[in-house]
This record gives sequence, C-alpha cells and structure tokens, in this order.
Amino acid sequence: MRVNVLGNGPNATMFQRGTPGLTVVCNMPPIDLPKEEVYGSCMVDFKMMRALEDGTVDLGRYDWILGTRPRRWMEKNPSFYMKYAQNIKGFHTHIPAYAQLPGDKPSMAATNYSCGHMAVDYACRVMKATEVHMYGFDAMFDMDLTSHTDNFITSDRSPLNTHRLASNWRPIWGRFFKEFDKTQFFLYHTHDKSKFIKADNVTIIVGENPNEVNT
Repeated sequence: MRVNVLGNGPNATMFQRGTPGLTVVCNMPPIDLPKEEVYGSCMVDFKMMRALEDGTVDLGRYDWILGTRPRRWMEKNPSFYMKYAQNIKGFHTHIPAYAQLPGDKPSMAATNYSCGHMAVDYACRVMKATEVHMYGFDAMFDMDLTSHTDNFITSDRSPLNTHRLASNWRPIWGRFFKEFDKTQFFLYHTHDKSKFIKADNVTIIVGENPNEVNT
C-alpha cells in the first residue's frame, strides 16, 4: 500500500493532487486539500493545540492523528477534547528508543521526534504502508528548516536553533529506515545531496518544485 506524507518544508508542493495512495499531512497541508483527499492530519506540538484553541488555525475539516503532547493537552483541557473529539481519528504516541539521542534527558525524545517523524511512523507502524512517498522533508537535504506552519505560528528559526533541530532530527531517520527495512521510502526534492547516509530502501526522486518554476 502506498502512503504519501506531506511534510511542512517548502518542497511539499512537489506533491500533486490526484497522486495515487492515501495521504497523511503534517499540521496544515501546504496546498488546499479537501477532507476526502486527506487520511489524517498529524500533530505533535502544544503550540498547534493553542492555535486551534484560539482560532489561529482551523483544521476542523480533517481527521486528526495526535501525538504525545496533544494527548496531554486533551487530558488537561477536557472541554477542548469534547469540542474536537469527533475530529480525532486516534492517538499515536509511540516514540522509538533511538529518538532519545546520546546525552539527552528522556523527556527530550518527544521533542526530537518531529511531526514528520511521527507521520511517517504512523504510515509504517499503523497503516502498514509498503511504500512511503515523502514530500517537504527539506531538513534532510538543506539547512532550510522553514515550515509552512511559520505562516501562522511563530517559531524560532535562528541559526543556532536551526542547527540544533537539524542535528537532532537527521540521525533519527537513519535508524528509522533501518527499523522499517522492508518498506520502500521515496524522498522528493530538488537535488539528491542528502545530509544522511542513504539506506538501500530509500530512493531520492529529483524534480522541480512547481511553485519555484512559476515564480
């Protein structure tokens, strides 16, 4: 089974509507997709819950797949949970041991495991995908960690924090691809110079971002 995962990086717009397979998005998709074309929206951050609560973000049209911190948010805010219970497809709180990087406190594992990690994990572990096609995972290739969510939620994109996040996120992918060695992964980007050692079950597909071509 093919699952498409749309990350939040600029090249997520390489995904084209009508692409075969089920589609999972991270937070707010970078292109306008109707509910029937989205299997679920994955969320892992408290800040997304706050944005939903104060109306900064409206994801009411989608089903939600929620990680560890959103689950805690729901437990502490029962009225919020009751309001959006019909949107919740499920909670996916699995965080692999290798997300706790050397020298980290155990509590940091959830921070290291990004929304992109969780969405791909859900596709493999829960949906049992045999092929995962990944769009907008720019941090694997470049030091550009800007996100579509930056358009409506403030994030720290300072050089120091960008380097910290990239250093935390990238090592996890190698372990992840090894864990799911029977699954084929296809990464879509504008070049093939990845910042990790490519596993045998990973294929990089180089193409053009239509948003850049048309500007």
